[in-house]
Amino acid sequence: MVVKMIKVHGSGNDFYLLDQTQFPEPLTDAELKQLAINSCKRDGAGLFEGADGVLVVDKSAHPGALGRMRVINADGTEASMCGNGLRTVARYLGTQNSTDAFRVQTMYADLKVQAVPDFATHVPAFSVEISPVSFDAQTLGMHANHDVATIINETIPALSDTLKFSAVAVPNPHLIAFVDHETLMGPELGRIGQWMNDGKNEIFPDGVNVSFVEVLGQNSIFVRTFERGVGFTNACGTAMSASSLMYVLLHQDSTDFNQEIHVTNPGGMVKTVVHQGADEEYWMELIGNATFVKIVTLPVAEALAADFSQASVTVTGEQTAYEDFVAALPTA
Repeated sequence: MVVKMIKVHGSGNDFYLLDQTQFPEPLTDAELKQLAINSCKRDGAGLFEGADGVLVVDKSAHPGALGRMRVINADGTEASMCGNGLRTVARYLGTQNSTDAFRVQTMYADLKVQAVPDFATHVPAFSVEISPVSFDAQTLGMHANHDVATIINETIPALSDTLKFSAVAVPNPHLIAFVDHETLMGPELGRIGQWMNDGKNEIFPDGVNVSFVEVLGQNSIFVRTFERGVGFTNACGTAMSASSLMYVLLHQDSTDFNQEIHVTNPGGMVKTVVHQGADEEYWMELIGNATFVKIVTLPVAEALAADFSQASVTVTGEQTAYEDFVAALPTA
């Protein structure tokens, strides 16, 4: 049996997209985990250049959703959401079903997605909903500062005496600190990110995404993320969404919702809009590219055995267009 996967990315956060409906019988969870571990390795042992994870597309169990997305990280763990990945899944499902606006089932919510005007020629873009949002320690799996209920712009002495963190789930957990440029590019993010995801720390025993954020100007931020289950990544969609929320709450003269925020990241840029609903319920729009890089086919058995010698590839040409788009972005 042959498997077809599409190499996709949002802001350089790259994945292999796998449509389970291509099989008479879907791959098991154990097989999906092994496929992700094998395919995503970056050291030359993976499928071509590797990836941050595998996006699994399947039929939805919910009548209001067009399809279902699961996110298997490079280490085989499953993430509750991925904003960058959702944009590419939205494009895939929209193309397959000839529709531009619909909902996609994710682990915790059926999320709205919609095609938007291309960012540039051959750089298609989608807007996706990021929700639900929670600051609750139990939802976050957080045990910090004597198990306080929330941490918003506070120090966590076990991590740093100077950095102030905010903890928010969207729905996967994030620790966010606003920093200067030197700290953004320095070693602290790697140190804290590795410690928070070692599986041994008592603060986030299940791990957490850690982001450093630099404010570049009015409604303009740069986000660098150490992602749970991945490590340093070109971009993390939920991290950029959570960072945008904290920017509005902490760094605006007045809490100003519904404004477009320009978010730069190591892999490119996105736009976000933070919304406030009833009872101070927040949700974000994440707007960015949904790039299909290449189409890969190979035998399933060989892929599960980490043998990629029979893989064949068709390059779409979209990556060149995306790189031209990024090169034309203004520098801070």
